[in-house]
Amino acid sequence: MTNSIANSTNSNKNLILASQSPRRKELLAQLGYRFSVQASDIDESVKEAEPPHDYVLRLAKQKAQHILASLSVEEQTNSFVLGSDTSVVLNGQILGKPESEDDCINTLSLLSNNHHQVLTAIALASKSGVQGEIITTDVVFKVLTTAEIQAYWLTGEPQDKAGSYGIQGIAGQFVKSINGSYSAVVGLPLYETAQLLTNAGFSGAIDVNNLPK
Repeated sequence: MTNSIANSTNSNKNLILASQSPRRKELLAQLGYRFSVQASDIDESVKEAEPPHDYVLRLAKQKAQHILASLSVEEQTNSFVLGSDTSVVLNGQILGKPESEDDCINTLSLLSNNHHQVLTAIALASKSGVQGEIITTDVVFKVLTTAEIQAYWLTGEPQDKAGSYGIQGIAGQFVKSINGSYSAVVGLPLYETAQLLTNAGFSGAIDVNNLPK
């Protein structure tokens, strides 16, 4: 497990991020929490006729619960596990990570000059249960040429990204507009995550209980 900087008033509780995504790790550290990282190895296949909203929420919860179940009984008592999952959705269809250059070209051609949704679910699991939430962000792309998409593929950026693009990277220039949470599109919604952890008793970079007396 890797540790990140932070400070938590819930000193008897451990916070674990169930993801090895560097983007999620950076966003959670940005909020000022102390946490460890543990990847959750679960089957991420979409079930038959499973709606995108159900899919992302199920995966976020399963990731968190999978890590919690891997802990000892004592560790479970003292731990909260944060899971998250992000899907790019166009007309009700989930656009996953590209398996090839052709796959990337097909996906980004669909997104070209079009609007789509990015669904990000977060879930916090503990011995007392699991709470989850879905954040939906609308994104509009400019017109993309095949040459632009091919050149983008060669940068290596889209190869591990849902929907074949990373909004925080080179592909930011493709985005004409965004309505919703930018950080959710990156992988972890800052506002909703902070609210979830605050309600669980954790404090981050801004802690009103730590003001000088």
